[in-house]
Amino acid sequence: MEYQSIPFSQRLRLSKLAELKAVGYQPRSIKEEIRQNLIAKLKRREPIFEGIHGYEDTVIPDMQRALLSKHDIILLGLRGQAKTKMARLMVELLDEYIPYIAGTELNDDPFNPISALGKQLLAEKGDETPIAWLHRSERYFEKLATPDVTVADLIGDVDPIKAATLKLPYSDERVLHYGMIPRANRCIFVINELPDLQARIQVALFNILQEGDVQIRGFKLRLPLDIQFVFTANPEDYTNRGSIVTPLKDRIDSQILTHYPKSIEIGKKITQQEAEIKPEQKEKIFVPEIAKDLVELIAVVARESEFTDTKSGVSARLTISAYENLLSTAERRLLLNNESKTFVRVSDFWGVLPAITGKVELVYEGEVEGTGVVAVKLVGRAIKQQLLRYFPDPSAEMKKKGKTSNVYQPILDWFSLNNTLEILNDSSDKEYKSQLLRVEGLAHLVKQKYSQENEATQFFLMELLLHGLAEYALLSKQFLSVSTAFQDLLHKTFTQSETVHTSNKFLDEDDDDHFSTGRFR
Repeated sequence: MEYQSIPFSQRLRLSKLAELKAVGYQPRSIKEEIRQNLIAKLKRREPIFEGIHGYEDTVIPDMQRALLSKHDIILLGLRGQAKTKMARLMVELLDEYIPYIAGTELNDDPFNPISALGKQLLAEKGDETPIAWLHRSERYFEKLATPDVTVADLIGDVDPIKAATLKLPYSDERVLHYGMIPRANRCIFVINELPDLQARIQVALFNILQEGDVQIRGFKLRLPLDIQFVFTANPEDYTNRGSIVTPLKDRIDSQILTHYPKSIEIGKKITQQEAEIKPEQKEKIFVPEIAKDLVELIAVVARESEFTDTKSGVSARLTISAYENLLSTAERRLLLNNESKTFVRVSDFWGVLPAITGKVELVYEGEVEGTGVVAVKLVGRAIKQQLLRYFPDPSAEMKKKGKTSNVYQPILDWFSLNNTLEILNDSSDKEYKSQLLRVEGLAHLVKQKYSQENEATQFFLMELLLHGLAEYALLSKQFLSVSTAFQDLLHKTFTQSETVHTSNKFLDEDDDDHFSTGRFR
């Protein structure tokens, strides 16, 4: 019976080298193992790097080509681009179990041991050498590069306690304490944020990558390590924390560039997959697709904003955290009103601000504005872009001659009669709907264009329309501590002397007023 045809349950019963030889086991390097398993998956059209979205035509083919070439790899890209996740998924390309000499620190291949203990056991016991089995989940090592990482951590060092205990001189290989890399023999080893590793530590990796061996404190020691290396980093020019030394970069075979989602749909798929949504939230809270789109638009706007550091990037974690906060905002409101079900509103998006402020790195202009102000601006700009996907451009509509030709005129006329609309953040669904229905022309416009949508989506569109008109400076919008108020800008100007009390002061991109948006029309 050939080794490959033996079920795993029977393979795991093999406990000696002689039994391995009897079933025809043939050792292979980890890179050859990954290559052969990848070939088999490609032939069977099986998914590879499952759960990674948006890379199907770019990064994943590059990864496959690199692995077929048996290359060490560096994934180069901004934060939150699934670099580490892709490295972790490479475990699925390993054999489920591999044999190693039992008791060895370096997972020694029974046919070709590299450690002193492995060689000794093979020499003493021959075909009776004891065999153990290593699952692929134990063949993944990951180290975050930090400035305090030492050569001893990665490669190893002399252990004086071991030397004293065994009564051996420092020149004996048995007194060595192996670092993380030798212990990852026959495994995948990942170093995240490679530029953060001190240059002198990076130099220590030269021999491992080029020759496959290690040197410890001048020992005449050769360890032909069998490792699949994967590194991750931000582009060198994009970071002021450090850089990858040129000789090390030269020794890494394939450099693969990652990127952010290229469409809203891909971004949504990633967010829905990664967000931790509780079962009761799914059951009780309806989220319109337009709300999910708006979450993704916030990240898109942030990546293009003059207030954020585009070289640092805006992580996909922003949309994941924002979506979780969005549902929690709706859930809190539902609990306060003792309701059984609810739906997400535009006003719930002010609950996602904490998910934005900690995940955007600001340039000088952004620091001057302040993180809270920038977060509000980003949400506002996302709303402005979202409005154009569902309704006519307000700027173009206002240029039309005649009141009847402007689709927004009935809404603006209602506010021009000194009417004010205040939406409480924690109002019940009944109160929320009744407030929106007060605005003449609002429900008519939405139902005229989106009669096929459900009620929750229609009310979301109604509120989106009001926020959008404010972003286009056609209405005044005031952020109070517990509500958002809309009114005609002209009426608001006449009452400007009244003081608005609020715990947060936000600036709109079109107005220097701390609490309102809009301009004369």
